[in-house]
Amino acid sequence: MRIVFGISGASGAPYARRALEFLSGSGRANGIATDVVFTKTGRLVWQHEVGTDPAEYGLPIWAPGDLTAPFASGSARYDGMLIAPCSVGCASRIANGVSNDLVSRAADVMLKERRPLVAVVRETPLSLIHLRNLTQLVEAGAFVMPASPSFYSHPKSVDEILDTVVCRALDRLGIDNDLMRRWSGMELNRD
Repeated sequence: MRIVFGISGASGAPYARRALEFLSGSGRANGIATDVVFTKTGRLVWQHEVGTDPAEYGLPIWAPGDLTAPFASGSARYDGMLIAPCSVGCASRIANGVSNDLVSRAADVMLKERRPLVAVVRETPLSLIHLRNLTQLVEAGAFVMPASPSFYSHPKSVDEILDTVVCRALDRLGIDNDLMRRWSGMELNRD
């Protein structure tokens, strides 16, 4: 499996960090090849919120304006794309067919080729314009996932909270993972 991982400029770079940790470790060991591309602002937010060099994950990182990347064309046959975090600006450009950088072009390719596109949107509150653009994105075939962590797994660290979102995003791409304890029901006192 080959995927594109886009990282836009919304706050939420720790979600991207957790995804990169998985994709460069267990993901790579399970045959998932991952190409990474940051938007210009995505790289700035990464530096502010994470502060490490993303090259340490050993995955190919493409420049935001490099439209010669293989996944800028549908003929390259990538299997899907994850954008985490996905700013509402990035989502809007994708929803309206504005391919002005490599992240939006790769997303456009996924939609036109009917391949999975997962956008982990990190914004609150959402305006009517945001909601209309997100609706348009879903209507075009994308999965829109707000970065809304779950707590039924009783996470004990920030990383475990992040994993509840990353796990579900990877699920949408068909990538097996065990980043969180899955829901198995709950015992209720029925007295």
